[in-house]
Amino acid sequence: MQQLSGQDAMFLHAELDGLPQHIGLVNIYDQSTAPSSKVRFKQILNMLEGRAHLSPIFRRKLAFVPYNLGRPYWVEDPDFDMEYHVRHIALPKPGDWRQLCILTARIHSQPLRRDKPMWEIYVIEGLNNIKGYPPGCFALLMKVHHCAMDGATGTQFMNIVHDITPETRDVGEAPPWIVERLPTPKMLGRAYMDAWRKPGQVLDMLKETVPTMRRLRVGRQEKHFHNLEDKPKTRFQGRISRHRVVGASKFDFEVVRAIKNTHPGATINDVMLTIVAGGMRQYLESKDELPTQTLVTGCPIDVRSAEERAAGGNMVGFMNVALRTDIVDPIARLAAVHDEALSAKAYAEALGPRFAVDLTDVMPGNVLSLAIRTASATGLAEASTVFNTIVTNVPGPPLQLYMCGAALIDSISLGPLLPNVGLFHIVYSSVQDKKGIISISFTACRDMLPDPAFYASCLKSSFEDLRKSALQSKTKRKKSTGK
Repeated sequence: MQQLSGQDAMFLHAELDGLPQHIGLVNIYDQSTAPSSKVRFKQILNMLEGRAHLSPIFRRKLAFVPYNLGRPYWVEDPDFDMEYHVRHIALPKPGDWRQLCILTARIHSQPLRRDKPMWEIYVIEGLNNIKGYPPGCFALLMKVHHCAMDGATGTQFMNIVHDITPETRDVGEAPPWIVERLPTPKMLGRAYMDAWRKPGQVLDMLKETVPTMRRLRVGRQEKHFHNLEDKPKTRFQGRISRHRVVGASKFDFEVVRAIKNTHPGATINDVMLTIVAGGMRQYLESKDELPTQTLVTGCPIDVRSAEERAAGGNMVGFMNVALRTDIVDPIARLAAVHDEALSAKAYAEALGPRFAVDLTDVMPGNVLSLAIRTASATGLAEASTVFNTIVTNVPGPPLQLYMCGAALIDSISLGPLLPNVGLFHIVYSSVQDKKGIISISFTACRDMLPDPAFYASCLKSSFEDLRKSALQSKTKRKKSTGK
């Protein structure tokens, strides 16, 4: 039995009607690399059953404290059934990219049941007409509730269900599975003790307030960072519908690295933020809706210490970065985004990178839940703009992976939408056919972004504009210096 952290529980409380809070991905596999050139559904099911003991996410479900007096607990599900969680379906004809994205969006829009382990996997066949995919490919769509994992722990989970060669490795015999009875009296006792400890935790946070305010004041005076005020509203702000769209654009990692190297101190993340900025700029400009002020993105950051790397759940800080969509020139925008990212990091350090984690640990869950639902019901959630979109960076595997012998050849990442934020981006790096790939996947409210293929083309166009400008600028500098 393990109690959810405050941040884990927050993703449960933030789940409203039409706003499921799970994350996910769609992996594409080439089964021609498997030993028999064919992967059966039963093989995948057997592999997952044989590795279920390697991650607690597989077999544990939520147990709620009576009267919501404390944060929920993870307990083993005595009725766990792998075949309930793993489903076998096929794409409708013609089995093209558009059909895959539509099916993915429909599945991703449905919330997970809270009385079962909070994950599902769909094995999808019928990918017969997708450009660039070899014949006979299949997809695996996985969705896991955000209260169980974040992007960092998701990467660890991926390592469990994959191998680094087409040969399926032996993970050993599973230990005996012991299911304990639901300890309701123990949960109530812990809730009572937590209530007594809460004032002390609040006091400890208040003690940090004075040095935190001092760091923020000094940082502003010394211009280490600046406030992001008057954030504009766009079509991606407002009430979120139940319907979703998904899409993705892929880029050559080495080209992205070359772009990064054209600006001193720039990072891969700076380049990807600049691509997102250009894509959003082009998209909104095509609708005659581009604000004069810069758009702002929220960027989740992993705040785990080295000792906490193996811990599950969520340990996520946050920073806001101006995307400088007010700048037309891609090179100038990259330089400005780099400066904005440095400012945001400096502000997050001054505030304390674990501030969001600590705050959710001291806030009573029933109070947080009531506040979120009240804000949604009264329209307060849409009254102010905190950020216009979210861009999160999830590092993928640095080598080729296989599942049941089938080579992983492509991925789409899926994120949750938040109140008043109808567009979510995930930057994901991976190796495909011995080549480094970095992609931008997006999940959006269908009412706000009804043309996902066009938005994907805007991201590609943004990348091409940045690539041409950056590399041509580099060539001109070399000629002018004679190097």
